[in-house]
Amino acid sequence: MADFPFDPAVAEQILGCARRLTARGYVANQLGNVAMRIPHPAHEHGVIYTKHAGVSLEDATVDNIVITDVPTGALLYGRLPTSIGHQLNREILKLRRDVNAVIHVHHDETIALFASRAVKELRVLSLEFPLIMGRPPVVLPSHVDVEQDVGPVGGFIQDTNAIVMENHGVTTLGATLAEAYYRLNTLAAEVRRVAQAETLAAATGTEVAYLAPDAVDFMYRNARNLQYAARDRDATPM
Repeated sequence: MADFPFDPAVAEQILGCARRLTARGYVANQLGNVAMRIPHPAHEHGVIYTKHAGVSLEDATVDNIVITDVPTGALLYGRLPTSIGHQLNREILKLRRDVNAVIHVHHDETIALFASRAVKELRVLSLEFPLIMGRPPVVLPSHVDVEQDVGPVGGFIQDTNAIVMENHGVTTLGATLAEAYYRLNTLAAEVRRVAQAETLAAATGTEVAYLAPDAVDFMYRNARNLQYAARDRDATPM
């Protein structure tokens, strides 16, 4: 494991993202993680850089970054194992060759919104949401834990870039770490907007002006042309 090549620049990307997640208040404890896929000639699916279990993103240093295989989860670099949640990262990266980064956090407002039962789905208020997210989020009920059992993931992962787990947290995906990070920020912002809009509408007896579903669907379908054209010209998929 010590002989496997380790790129400190990749580790620093993860740690830089960890600092931004912490600054935004997304990190409360040692749970949550960031995972990046890096190509490797001996591994068909590439390899994954991530932090090991037991240390928070807030406290993580380069010494806490490990490398695993994608399909098996075998530890290729480092000595301490990853958390159970790394199963979900591996399953996503195995099934989505267009995805190279996964972020999972226990976002307070998202957990509160869905635990309140005020909403059962995340309806869209802002024009930016479908353009940045690219695909609609999937909201899983509280009894479905895709960190413990990744079996259901294959049934929906091709159609989304964000997984919301009731009473648990949020997972966002991206071709790059920056894309996964901005999708997380966009989802967090939309959750806050929905909560505030629903609160104000309830207090004033009005209805929230959500975007029409057909308009939202159009933006999801055309998000790549409207938002990602420059990225697609520069990106080099695995």
